Amino acid sequence: METFIELVYLLSAVLFVVGLKRLQSPATARGGNALASLAMLLAIVATVVDTEILTWTGILVGVAIGGLLGGVAARRVEMTDMPQLVGIFNGFGGGASALVAIAEFTANPTVGMGTTGVTIMIGTLIGAVTFTGSFVAFAKLQGLMTGNPITFPGQNPFNLVVFLGVIFLAAASLGVALSADPMVLFWIFLGTALLLGVLIVIPIGGADMPVVISLLNSYSGLAASAAGFVIGNMVLIISGALVGASGLILTQLMCKGMNRSLANVAFGGFGGSAGVDRAQIGQRPVRRADAEAVAAELGYVNSVVVVPGYGLAVAQAQHELRKVGDLLEQRGVDVKYAIHPVAGRMPGHMNVLLAEADVSYDKLFDLDEINSDFGSTDAVLVVGANDVVNPSARDPDSIIAGMPILDVDAARRVIIMKRSLSPGFAGIDNDLFYMEHTLMFFGDAKDSMADLVREVRELA
Repeated sequence: METFIELVYLLSAVLFVVGLKRLQSPATARGGNALASLAMLLAIVATVVDTEILTWTGILVGVAIGGLLGGVAARRVEMTDMPQLVGIFNGFGGGASALVAIAEFTANPTVGMGTTGVTIMIGTLIGAVTFTGSFVAFAKLQGLMTGNPITFPGQNPFNLVVFLGVIFLAAASLGVALSADPMVLFWIFLGTALLLGVLIVIPIGGADMPVVISLLNSYSGLAASAAGFVIGNMVLIISGALVGASGLILTQLMCKGMNRSLANVAFGGFGGSAGVDRAQIGQRPVRRADAEAVAAELGYVNSVVVVPGYGLAVAQAQHELRKVGDLLEQRGVDVKYAIHPVAGRMPGHMNVLLAEADVSYDKLFDLDEINSDFGSTDAVLVVGANDVVNPSARDPDSIIAGMPILDVDAARRVIIMKRSLSPGFAGIDNDLFYMEHTLMFFGDAKDSMADLVREVRELA
């Protein structure tokens, strides 16, 4: 039995690696996710069988309940709420890892300053920070609290003091600094770690939530890996390390996509309206268009590039957008989709949204692949995107200076579908709205896209 369990763990580890590899492409991501899920299921079943925690009846009941909850969530949670769901998953993952470490310490509070003791403290700290930090991120994204940065004077030094206090309390709990009851010190340590998770996330604004979600995902992996060391479970160590490493790599890619450092994201308080003259937003004249005019602009050209953004997800207009793309292709128009790495509220948000509408994967192009094509593109249709197409990023004095953008303003014609001239997460006006070759198609994206479908069908 011991050999069989080890073989199952080995199979799980291999499936984790293969599943992670397949997540690199939208075409194989669904299969990769299924492989990783199967790997975790095998690892959990092997563990509970080996430790005799549950009977096979209990395992089947757990699988049924978990499968039901997962299926309901997958069906009922809107794409716009997917980042919140990911945040909840991160929080529960971190919390579960912290509970493993807490259980080990309460079973042996005199473990002392050894490998096991240090690992318990690391697992508790990372798990607790991930738990509260993830739920603060959830509250910001869900609108339960302001999405603007919450700051106060001396915040960063105060957070540093809290962090040093957590380290001191961890050492004291292991009998290094103080001679008090280790359990009392440990509970104080746990409470301070939970507070630290809140303090770390509240100064981060809505514009940086995709980075926060990715970073907390990395934290949850590290917490799981630490829990694996605590209980001596190899597959938990491996899976946690994979999640932690991939999450950190993704975080770095997201920061690169905004031309920001991780330190600036964590401590910069970006995303509020400080220093922005919001009274000037939308005060310049724009060129308006209706569905008929937009259909004429798109239906008689050779090439169109569609740039989706968070507004598309809010309106749930991806299926209507695909219909427009299909109709244009029937007219001989070359249609492509340009995906910015930080479009939406989580990494890959637009890829998943378009995949849900059965847009072919080979029509999706990232920023580096398509940016050089805009100069030879007849028309660009921007649907609900803002900061990722804002030419202000080329202005050294702009607050988004240096941010890589999609160079849609290089196209012959730019058509922007938005509800209004309201700014994006960065809180600044978009010069693209007012350019000579830009048409503004105002309205709800879903309704406007349905009108556009009708008008394109009626073209001669």
